Amino acid sequence: MATQNNIVILGAGVSGLTTAYLLSKDASNSITVVAKHMPGDYDIEYCSPWAGANYLPVGVPGSAHARWERETWPALKDLAENHLDAGVHFQDTIVNNRQKDRQTPTGTWFAELTEKEPWYKDVVPNFRSIPSDQLAPGVDNASTFTSVCINTAVYLPWLVGQCRKNGTVFKRGVLKHITEAADAHHSGQKADLVINCTGLSSKKLGGVNDNTLHPGRGQIVVVRNDPGAMVSISGCDDAHDELVYMMTRAAGGGTVIGGSYQKDQWDPLPDPNLAVRIMKRAIALRPELVREGQGIEGLDIIRHGVGLRPLRDGGPRIEADKIDGVAVVHNYGHGGFGYQASYGCAAEAVKLAGEVLRQRRGRAKL
Repeated sequence: MATQNNIVILGAGVSGLTTAYLLSKDASNSITVVAKHMPGDYDIEYCSPWAGANYLPVGVPGSAHARWERETWPALKDLAENHLDAGVHFQDTIVNNRQKDRQTPTGTWFAELTEKEPWYKDVVPNFRSIPSDQLAPGVDNASTFTSVCINTAVYLPWLVGQCRKNGTVFKRGVLKHITEAADAHHSGQKADLVINCTGLSSKKLGGVNDNTLHPGRGQIVVVRNDPGAMVSISGCDDAHDELVYMMTRAAGGGTVIGGSYQKDQWDPLPDPNLAVRIMKRAIALRPELVREGQGIEGLDIIRHGVGLRPLRDGGPRIEADKIDGVAVVHNYGHGGFGYQASYGCAAEAVKLAGEVLRQRRGRAKL
């Protein structure tokens, strides 16, 4: 009889749910997901619902980050083609670059995305550079390709549904220390492994207390208008930590317009002045958003929102650990690229989990 692995996953954002989904495909894994926030919640502590979300690679060539993004594209492509209930669809995208943004927070974040010959040109379909005579004023280079946009309000519950089909149990819980998770498995037995996918909350989670985490505050406006494409630019002249991007979510999810990239800014409330700047910049970059001659009054607003990206110095933490005798695998700190690296990162966490569980079984036999 196959050994059952009791696994507790902390966190139900895109990282926790994708990790749970991949692990749940193995029938020998008995999984409990424990989270303070679940899909359907809108809270400043819960980043995943606020994301655009899309596939605009930003990893440096040859890095683990770039590898995770490369490994994630086939999964997102498959969802858009074969799983229409997941809320993922293809979208033409235009990426604009201004050289003067290169040293700003947003320009640094977008540096690889806006390269003339980026590594991902061989990953995404239909990549081509836009001729210089077709560039918008002030833009130094631009490219277009086919990407995906994810309706987070559909996709996160879809992941929950897939996990539940495979026997995963979901529980609300607020834990002060990561070792408490070992006692949270739905079987009542001690967990063999805890997987930490708590994002920015790992900063304050006992036993982890990762001080290399920082909030990257992103403010958005969700509207009913359709810009006709996913459009972004490396920065703007209003502030070095503000930029312009827009994408229309699948299945009637509205168009997300952003944004900001404000490091170490915790404010959960939308800034009305920033909202006005976001809307004005979006219309200036993509006039098709509104009828001719209209300004921001032509935008039909669904909601304003703020999310805190889990930025981590040195990039995401995906590694095995032991905390007060509890076996742990970490998968957190994905900044502004949680969705577009989700399957690559989750696959790495699953691989580590397998190694940890095999070691535990080996010791149990001795």
